[in-house]
Parts: sequence; structure tokens; C-alpha cells
Amino acid sequence: MANSNEITHGFSVLASNNLTITKHTLENQSKQSLDTSRDEDSSSLSDCESSVSGPSVDQHPSISNGLISLHDGDKVYELIKRRLVSGLAVLGDQTKMVSIHRNSFSGVTGQAKVQSFQIFAKAVAKKCGGDPNVKYAWYAGTKDEICKIVEHGFGYSGKPNNDGLYGCGVYLAPDDSPMECVKNSLLDKEGMQHMLLCRVILGNQEEVHPGSDQCHPSSVEFDSGVDSLLVPKKFIFWSTNMNTHILPEYIISFKAPSSVKGFARVQDSLRRPTSPWMPFPTLISALSKFLPAPTIALISKCHREHKGKKISRQELIQRVRQMAGDQLLIAVIKSHRAKHL
Repeated sequence: MANSNEITHGFSVLASNNLTITKHTLENQSKQSLDTSRDEDSSSLSDCESSVSGPSVDQHPSISNGLISLHDGDKVYELIKRRLVSGLAVLGDQTKMVSIHRNSFSGVTGQAKVQSFQIFAKAVAKKCGGDPNVKYAWYAGTKDEICKIVEHGFGYSGKPNNDGLYGCGVYLAPDDSPMECVKNSLLDKEGMQHMLLCRVILGNQEEVHPGSDQCHPSSVEFDSGVDSLLVPKKFIFWSTNMNTHILPEYIISFKAPSSVKGFARVQDSLRRPTSPWMPFPTLISALSKFLPAPTIALISKCHREHKGKKISRQELIQRVRQMAGDQLLIAVIKSHRAKHL
């Protein structure tokens, strides 16, 4: 078991004072939500998605000038652990939780961040008929990156750490899909992975297609983006609201089995369309009737890279699936097959 002081030391840069913690914290709300739910299988971080409010009585001393360590047995600790483990499917039982720390938002700046989040949540609620659509979401990063995010906010380096497939912004995974983050996160020198559990204001979401170059909502009607309205795997927050609509509340450090990335690939492969072969140029032509021009241009670029032996066929297929979606691909390929029977 890693030494708690050693784990915490990496996050010691997060706060610089010991001013009184803001009353608006998550821990008390999480405990209240757990007390009202006796069914462990149905317990979810989504149970406490109301706006940040209500007094909190801290059960643990503050450490590292702003982080509070939660312990095995705490209700909030168990809730977060259960959510992470269940989201990793069969590999969850092999995942070792090392530590969970709560951001206390201590000091004037910390309290201002919470108050800002509250103000924007109320504004979005007013615009959306009373519901700001506040959820929880995961963000994976290196220990150093997470330190800087909690201290300075997202975008501190000027460029979010992602592939930019859905435009310029920060991508988080829904609270029931931690695998989306875990499979892409890096191990530190101690073999650990680190994630932030954030409260986010989704508001009214718009679907963003792969290849988009969006850097703000397409209209005042929308507040955030999503890769799929039906089965979301990515919440997209553009640079215009990444530090007003995301509140980093928990830092989770854990050790996942080395097979987690391979298992994620297997899961993806099980969801692949099994329809007959279709020439890529024909497929691209068919997809152009349904997808926006930037996405088609990106698919065509990937096809050219494959023909130029810059990417493998498997990588090409994976990218096309990500950009077009399996549902559309299956429909297009089935239509093609019917016409050639």
C-alpha cells in the first residue's frame, strides 16, 4: 500500500492558505443522498446532482492546504469507489483504490470558484426552465496536470489534452463511463492513474459531430456539447465555459490492471458492425448524405492516410466508427447490401 503522505505530496501545490472552508461543498449532500437510497446497485453519483448548496460539517482534517482525505468506509468514499469499479466492468474487482481527496475550495479564490459555479448554474436553470442539468463526470490526466487544473483551472497550458476530434474544448466522460477516461490515461512512476470527478453544468446540449472545429456553442440555445444525445460518452465544454461549467471536486488515485486498455479494445470490437464488406469510397459517398461536410472531409483524409500506409486498416475502421457511429454505419451497409442482393 502506498504511503498516504507520499500520495498527497504530489498535490501539495493546490492551495496556499488555510482560510475557512466554504459551506457549499458536496460531501454533506452526497451523504444525504446515500441515506435516502438503500439499494447499493442503484446508488449513483447522479443521486446528488442538485446545485451546490447546504452547510457541511467536515469529518476529516484538511491536508495539503486544501485537500481533505477521505477514508475507506466513508459513505462518499464508498460511493465514488463503487461507481468507478462498476464502470470498469469485470476489471473493476482488480482495481485497487489508493486514495480519494476532496477539494475543500479553501481560501478566497476557492470560495469564489464555487460561488461562480452556483451563479452559472442558476443562470442556466433560468434559461432552461428550472433545470440546469447538473451531472457528474470524469476527467483523466497526469498527477501534475490535475494539480494545475485544481489550482489554476482547465486550459492552463493553452490547449486541452485531447485529440480535438470534437472541437476546441475539454472532454469529460459521464459518471457511468469511467472506462472512457481510464483507457486513455497514463501511468505515473508509481504505476498509478489519476482522475478528477467533477460536477458539471450541462444545460441544453447539442450533438457535436467528429471533425468539428467548434470552440463555442453554435447558438445561445446551447450550453455544452455531447458526442451522442442517445448514448453519450463525451461531454464537451468549449473554452468559453470550461472554467465556469466544470467544478473539480474529487481527486481519485488508483491502480487498474494492465489489461484495462486491451479489455476496452475488446469491448469496442464486440460492438462493431458485422455487415458485409463495402468499398470505402462507396461508404464515404453514402455517409455524405447524412454527415456534415467537415466530418466527411475527415473520413476521406483518414482513408487517404490508410492508402498511404500511414495508418492501419484497423485504425481507419476505428476512426470511421467513432466519427459516423455504429448505428448509421449498420444502416448504410444494410441498405447497400439490399440493393446488391
